Formats: sequence, structure tokens, C-alpha cells
Amino acid sequence: MPPGTSATSVPTISRRLIWQAVGLLLLVGAMVVLALTVGLPDVAALRADLAQRGWWAGVVFAGIYAAATLSPLPKTVLTLASGALFGVPVGLAVVLVGANVGAVVGFWIGRALGRETVRRLVGTRVDRFDDLLGRRGFLAILTARLIPVVPFTAVNYLAGLTVVRLRDFVAGTALGMIPATTAYVTVGAYGATPGSWPFLAAVAALVLLTLVGGVVTHRRRRARLVRRPAC
Repeated sequence: MPPGTSATSVPTISRRLIWQAVGLLLLVGAMVVLALTVGLPDVAALRADLAQRGWWAGVVFAGIYAAATLSPLPKTVLTLASGALFGVPVGLAVVLVGANVGAVVGFWIGRALGRETVRRLVGTRVDRFDDLLGRRGFLAILTARLIPVVPFTAVNYLAGLTVVRLRDFVAGTALGMIPATTAYVTVGAYGATPGSWPFLAAVAALVLLTLVGGVVTHRRRRARLVRRPAC
């Protein structure tokens, strides 16, 4: 083992990520209980009503989603609602458009705040994140978007404070959020039939993405400790 490290200095997989995976399962379980006991609105009727209102319903929802990405409020509820209201194909498109527009706005807001001001507030953490994104901007953003529990809004603002290029940020966001977003929209679309295979497959995908994200985070943290010089 390299100098400066010990068996106890290498962290285990974050308990926070494990609890977040458990929380995801509890949320899905609550949806199942509500569907079986209280009952849910007629999804087909809701979608038919939205279809009569035309394409602008999706545009309005995407605008609401974009505005929500600028706040710390959880966006999961809106993603589930999009699946329930519009179905998988349209609901997925609505969320992707809204989330990407909001991400770009958040990116530019973060950049407009000024790096020096933020550095005085949070110290060298900005510099470390800046170094990571400067060398691997696209891959760093892509990885952050692939993990469902990484705060979407925080990444937008923090990326704007670094030297990451806008094109890398946009590409990493657009591609990285597809798997988890598809799963959440599917859960919302099939929430009225929690025993269906699309619902179960989407839940399994979300749990898998969360656990894989925990493993990746653990390995990166361990690699940083191994590379750390002895004091």
C-alpha cells in the first residue's frame, strides 16, 4: 500500500447513496399502495383531454419543468407526472426539452455569478471541480447525469463556474439524462399498473443506475486517496 494511506482511510460505498436507493424503492412502494387502495385518476381520460388541447400543453409543461430546474425543488414528481399525463414517448420528449433548456439557463446563471465570488464562499472545492471538468468535461457531466441521485440543479450552477465548455455541458447533459429520465417517465406512465413489466423494468433500471453510481463514486474516492501524497 502506498505511503500515506491505510486500510481505514479508504472509504466504503457511501451510505447516503444506499439510503437514496432505499428511498427510491419506498417511493415506488408508496405509489403501488396508493394505486391498489386509493385508486388513481383515469390516465387514459387525462391523456385524451390533453390531446384535445393540442401541442401547447406539452410546451407549457416543458416550460414549467425548465423553471423548476432553476430551484432546489425535487423534479422527480414532475417527471413522473409527465409520464402519467403524456405517455412514454411524448412525456420523455417534454421532460428532456424542459430539463435541457433549464440546465443551459442554470449554467449561464452560474457563470454570470463570477468565479472569484464563489471561490471565496466554498474554497478550493471549485478548483478541484474545475480541474476535473477542464480535463474531462464531457465525461464528468455525462457521469453526473447518469446517476439519478446526483442533484441536477447543483451540477448546472457549479458547471457554469468552471472552465467546462458549453458544448460539452450540453452534450453530456442531453445524453446522460436519457436512461434515468426514461425510467422515471415509464414509472409515471405505468403507475396505474404497478405489476406490469414496463413498470418493474423501469424500477429495476433506476435501482441499478443508483447502485452503479455508488460504485463509481467509491472507486473515484479511493483512487484519489491512493494518489494522495504522504504528509
